[in-house]
Parts: sequence; C-alpha cells; structure tokens
Amino acid sequence: MTTPSDDGLSVIMSERRQLINLAYRLLGSLAEAEDVVQETYARWYAMSRSQQESIASPGAWLTKVAGRICLDLLGSARARRERYVGEWVPEPLPGRTGSIDDPADRVTLDESVNMAFLVVLESMTPAERVAFVLHDVFRYSFAEVADIVGRTPAACRQLASSARHRVREARASVTPAAEQAAVVRRFKQAWEAKDIAALVGLLDPEARAITDSGGQVNAALRPFEGGERIARYAVEISDRVPGMTIEECSVNGRPGLVARRDGVTVTVVAFEVADGRVTRLWGIRNPDKLRLWG
Repeated sequence: MTTPSDDGLSVIMSERRQLINLAYRLLGSLAEAEDVVQETYARWYAMSRSQQESIASPGAWLTKVAGRICLDLLGSARARRERYVGEWVPEPLPGRTGSIDDPADRVTLDESVNMAFLVVLESMTPAERVAFVLHDVFRYSFAEVADIVGRTPAACRQLASSARHRVREARASVTPAAEQAAVVRRFKQAWEAKDIAALVGLLDPEARAITDSGGQVNAALRPFEGGERIARYAVEISDRVPGMTIEECSVNGRPGLVARRDGVTVTVVAFEVADGRVTRLWGIRNPDKLRLWG
C-alpha cells in the first residue's frame, strides 16, 4: 500500500535526473555533479517533516539549492584549475550503456553537452554560466534564475545575453552527426595506418588540439596547433604505446574515438568538425576522468 510519505519520496527522487543534468552542464564533471546532488538531498533530509511539507514546490527548492552549490563550486573551481597540471577538459561521457545504475545514463545527451559547447561554458564567469544554462538550456524564467543567482532578473538577463554572445562567437557551423562520424572514421583509419599525409588531409591547417592528463600520465601540457603538427603527434603516440587499439564511440553525444591498451581505456578523443575537416580535438587522458569508460 502506498503511503503519503512514499509519494513524497517518489516526487523528491524523481528530480534526481534533472539535478544531475543541470549540475553536469554547470560543472563539466559528472563526479562533481553527483556530489552536488548528494549534498542537495542531504540538505533536504536535514529538514524536519514540517519544514519539508511547508515547501510548495520541492523540485524548485532542490534546483535552487543545487544551483547555488554549483555557483559556489564554480567560484572555487577557477582557483583549483589554476593549480591543475596541464589543460583542464570537461569529463567525457560515453554513449548509453543500458545500465540504470550508470550515472552517465542519467545525463541527456544533446547539443548542450557536446564537448565544444562545454568548453565555451568554461570561458564564462560562474554567474554567466549559471544564468545561461538555467535560462537557455533548462528554460527557467529570469525571475527563477535571479532567486538562484542572487541577482535581479534584469541582471540575470544581461548575464545570459553576455553568455549567449560568447557561444555565438565560438560556435562553428553545426556538422550533421553522420558527416562527423565519417570524418572521424577516416581519421581513425589514418591514425591506425600511421598515415601522416592522410591525417593532415583530414585536419584543418589551423586545427587545435588539447590533451588533459591532470599530470598523471604523459601528455602535452599546452595546446598545440596546425594540422601537420597534430598528425605527427598522433603517430608519435601510436609508436609510444604499442598494442593500442582505437575504436569509434560516442563522446558526449557526438562521434569520437576511444584508445585502449590491454583492455584499459587510455584516451578518449572528442572532435569538432567543420567543412569536412577536423578543427579541434580534445584528448582526455586523466584516469580520474575515464572511470566510466572501462
């Protein structure tokens, strides 16, 4: 028999997926997003039953608390990332595993989680990012955003407008997934063949590559540019890691590659493709960010 408390618990727990989706987009880290959601629920259950029942919209309350926790974390994240060894890239999400226990399966894979979009979000101030994601991605009103960010609705509107301008400036022409998959497949084949000329042909002359190792494994600590330089670096990696296998996969909802050695994932590569060529690559090698990849 279902009791009122059971119904209340069901309503509260049904918000979990929404909160994970919000926190991941705000933080770029699924591990941190899970921590935020756990802390949000801890604050809910720290209240008395009468306090909980006095809240007209538990979902709105949970979103408000999670948003404020994320805002605080974004402020401290800037300082942490200044101490980070090498470049920081958002944690990559694999495609669907079919496991309901996999937290990655609770994140909706759409254009607001592709790697290029998340990297643009990283360039925003914490308030810009929260206002933009809440309003433009999750469709909260500016009055609701203001309650979370602690600014006036007009100020939040300006924050979102500024963030929107950053997105427009950085956004390349959207390449259909099938076309990007074809380019990524050819890149994989050329990489496996160690064919530098073919790789150069697939890379934009001004392509940019970033690798994230967190200082835990060997990787370039600074971005590097130029199709030929990136092609030679890719082949150098293959020479340095004998027995490495490369597979096509979904990375944050877009075609990408995963490199494994002895069954262990060593690198996940996300791509941005425009006009049939790779314009940007993000190679995530930090083992802490590959926990969902086997």
